[in-house]
Amino acid sequence: PLLTSKKVKMSHRKFEAPRHGNLGFLPKKRTKHHSGRIRSFPKDADASAPPHLTAFRAYKAGMTHVVRGVDRPGALMHKREVVDAVTVLETPPMVVVGVVGYVETPRGLRTLTTVFAEHLSEEFKRRCYQNWYKSKKKAYTKYAKKYTDDGGKDIEHELNRIAKFCTVVRVIAHSQVKKLNLRIKKAHIMEIQINGGSDAKAKVDFAKSLFEKEITVDSVFAKDENLDVIGVTKGKGYEGVTTRWGVTRLPRKTHRGLRKVACIGSWHPARVSSTVPRAGQNGYFHRTEMNKKVYRIGKAGDKASCQTEADLTEKGITPMGGYVRYGEVNEDWVMIKGACVGVKKRPLILRKSLHVPSSRKHTEAIDLKFIDTSSKLGHGRFQTAEEKAKFLGPLASKQN
Repeated sequence: PLLTSKKVKMSHRKFEAPRHGNLGFLPKKRTKHHSGRIRSFPKDADASAPPHLTAFRAYKAGMTHVVRGVDRPGALMHKREVVDAVTVLETPPMVVVGVVGYVETPRGLRTLTTVFAEHLSEEFKRRCYQNWYKSKKKAYTKYAKKYTDDGGKDIEHELNRIAKFCTVVRVIAHSQVKKLNLRIKKAHIMEIQINGGSDAKAKVDFAKSLFEKEITVDSVFAKDENLDVIGVTKGKGYEGVTTRWGVTRLPRKTHRGLRKVACIGSWHPARVSSTVPRAGQNGYFHRTEMNKKVYRIGKAGDKASCQTEADLTEKGITPMGGYVRYGEVNEDWVMIKGACVGVKKRPLILRKSLHVPSSRKHTEAIDLKFIDTSSKLGHGRFQTAEEKAKFLGPLASKQN
């Protein structure tokens, strides 16, 4: 007799219940790349554009808020004022110390050769040593002789090899940490890809022209541009499933605790699946946040960098009493919309957008009306020290 396969009707659940937490970020473990790592650079498609750098190093100073006018015809908020939270990132000029050439292979990019500059700063060399003061400080001393021996033919030969064979050219640049008040002496070194230029020769010439020179953040990014922020999130240590995965708390009367996963899987297979939320490390993960809007770029030494057309007070970006857990911002700085990863002082990477957004929100020109510089420790009442002195009058403690 023919066996007719009867369709088994499965039971259905009353409500929809999507899983808690994203499995795309597994394994949730502490990162190896403590100061960020660029996993991919923007596509180098436009050969007609002049050669330009695609990333920059920044240090998170803190947050404040701004008032800006909205310019979005047809929107409900058009020609109204909104308050936005902003993050201020300090971006001291970087120094270019080398160039790397990559050739494309079936297995991805392969380094062909690297050329370093003749004179390297101490903060760059410090990064080469575990213990600087006990070392002989001889890093790159023999390499520097290549510039004097035989008229620097060896260096020229390597640069020509990069220009001839390579498709991807990147510069090696380091931040100047001595300009920050962060009590660190080792520079953060990174590779920055050069995009644009008609061929590899143009890229190599551009890189060589930057050797031992400072590059500023306004030569890489501009106001109203969108950028990606790459860095490491704030570490939270070992945390339970409710905080780490966002699973629902169990009813109050539950025996043996309620911030748990009720069922960690079926009897068989007799293992706990990797998709089941478990307790463990939370935070200190490497993350990339895309399309952060640049609201303003400030220059070092500009006492009126926070002046706007509506607020003519002459004031810098540092709030009253400095940024909490950071201090004063004395170098160039970038103001981006919203929050960004990491704690104060954390080194971040700003990268040109991988996917250039076209929505009106992202292409809107930003018109800042007011930038808040009141104290971030408590309820700040005064924008500047002069305003405070004027309000309080002559203080008894200041009288002789």
